[in-house]
Amino acid sequence: MIIDITIYIVIAMQTVQMTMEADLIEQVDRCAKRLGTTRSAFARVALREALRRLELEELEQRHIAGYRKTPPMTREFGISESERAWGDDAWSDD
Repeated sequence: MIIDITIYIVIAMQTVQMTMEADLIEQVDRCAKRLGTTRSAFARVALREALRRLELEELEQRHIAGYRKTPPMTREFGISESERAWGDDAWSDD
């Protein structure tokens, strides 16, 4: 016996109107064409990525603020402060 199952996935979308500079639209259109996608799909990906970056930046700032409020205890990381190389000035108050 063969059973035919069809699954329909409906993604609710809304149409929005945006105002952008002509050169930005041209750049987006060129990139979308090169990627084989549409302007709308390109914009959705770009907006999701921008939101993700903002969220990560906010989490990083909260993390830094937490360490400023409650600095690590002596030898918490197993190496002395002078041996640590963060490579980032974001942790200092300077």
